[in-house]
Amino acid sequence: FRFKDSLAEDLRSADLVISHAGAGSCLETLEKGKPLIVVINEKLMDNHQLELAKQLHRDGYVLYCNCSTLVDTLQSMDLSALKPFPPGEPEKFALFLDKVVGFQ
Repeated sequence: FRFKDSLAEDLRSADLVISHAGAGSCLETLEKGKPLIVVINEKLMDNHQLELAKQLHRDGYVLYCNCSTLVDTLQSMDLSALKPFPPGEPEKFALFLDKVVGFQ
């Protein structure tokens, strides 16, 4: 689909998510505990999506491909090999930020 106000319901009911490699899309999907195939857009400036996709793949959280290899990825994927994404720890970031700006 082209645009939706929220993907929350779609993510809740999904068995597999295929998405671009935007950080928000990846993290929202992984935080919901859904298996994710990231399809990178190689035409974007500096190919930053590839960097994120490769790192998440190296860490064992996602599979990634490009448009031309998506079918092969779907046919050969082993979703059981993916690791669960660890929950965020916003408290640690808040403490770090407080320290950096001098509130502690």
